[in-house]
Amino acid sequence: MQKNFIIWITALIFVAAFSVAGTAYYAGSAGRAKLVVSTTTSLYDTELLNTIEDQFEAKYLIDVYFISVGTGLAIEHAERGDADMILVHSPTKELLFLEEGYGVCRKIIAYNFFAIVGPETDQSNIEDLSPIEALSSIVEVGRREGIKWVSRGDDSGTHAKERGLWTTAGFNWTEIRNEGWFIEAGAGMGKTLQVADNLEAYTFADMGTYLKYSKDGIISLAALVTEGEELLNVYSVIAGNQTRHSGINFDGAITFIKFLVSEEGQRIFSSFGKNVYGQSLFYPAVDLLKHNSSPTISQWIENYAFFRGFECPPEYQDDHPELYAS
Repeated sequence: MQKNFIIWITALIFVAAFSVAGTAYYAGSAGRAKLVVSTTTSLYDTELLNTIEDQFEAKYLIDVYFISVGTGLAIEHAERGDADMILVHSPTKELLFLEEGYGVCRKIIAYNFFAIVGPETDQSNIEDLSPIEALSSIVEVGRREGIKWVSRGDDSGTHAKERGLWTTAGFNWTEIRNEGWFIEAGAGMGKTLQVADNLEAYTFADMGTYLKYSKDGIISLAALVTEGEELLNVYSVIAGNQTRHSGINFDGAITFIKFLVSEEGQRIFSSFGKNVYGQSLFYPAVDLLKHNSSPTISQWIENYAFFRGFECPPEYQDDHPELYAS
C-alpha cells in the first residue's frame, strides 16, 4: 500500500512538473505573434520564401507561416479570413480583392519575366519569336503533328497571364483547351514544368521557377521565348482588411509589407539566386518605380499592374501614406 502511494505521489509530481514546463513553453511562445501569408507556388518553388522568413523573423517577434497555392486559391484563403495578407502576381484579381473590400495597402515589390519553354528540339521553331508569334506556331504544329502544350490550369496568376496571351494571339480559350494537343495539368508551377518535360511539350513558366528546376537538373526544357512586354510578371503584397475580418493580424501584415519594401527586403530580391544561377531570380521594384531608374520597365509595370495610375488607389491605402511617399 505504501509502495503504491509513493508511486502515485511520484506520478503526480511528474505530471505537475510537465504541466509547469508546458505552461512556461507556451508563455514564452505567446510573446511571438503569428502572421499567415497566402502566396503563390512560384515563390515557394524557388525557395525565396525561406530566405524572407528567416530574415524577417530574425528582426521581429513574429512567426511567419506561408500558405503556398495558386493565386486564385491564395486570394480565397484571405477572403475567408484564413490568411492575414496575400503575396501574389495577378493584377486583375488583386484589383477585385481591393474593390470587394478584402484588402488594403497594396504594394508592388518585385518583378521578373515569364517564358515560353519547351524541348530543345523545338519542333515548332519558336525560339526568338515574339510571344504571340510563338503561340500561333505552337497551335499550328500541335494541330498538325500533335506536339503538346501543358497549361497549369489551376486559376493561378501564371494561368491567368497565359490565358490572356492566348486571347491576345487571337485564340478562343474555351475551344483550344479542348483540343487533343492541349493538356491542363491542374498543378503548381514546378509540377507543370515536370509534366511538360516528361511529355517533351511546351509550357508557360515564370523564369524564377524555370531557372531553379533547370539548374537543379529536374527538367531539361529550354527557355525559348524570354523577351517582350507581354511576358512581364509583377509581384504585389496586400494586407487583409481588418474591418472585414477583425481577427487578422493587421499590424503584423503592415510590418511585413514595410520589411519587403525596405532596403533590406529589396536586397533579398536583388541578390536571390545570383550565386547559384548567375542572375537574380527576381528584381526589386520599389526604387525602380520611385526613381524611374529604368523608364521602359517602369512604364511596362505601370501599364500592366497599376490601377487608374496608382499601385494602390488612395481609397485603399487605409491611412498608411508612409507606404506611398515619393
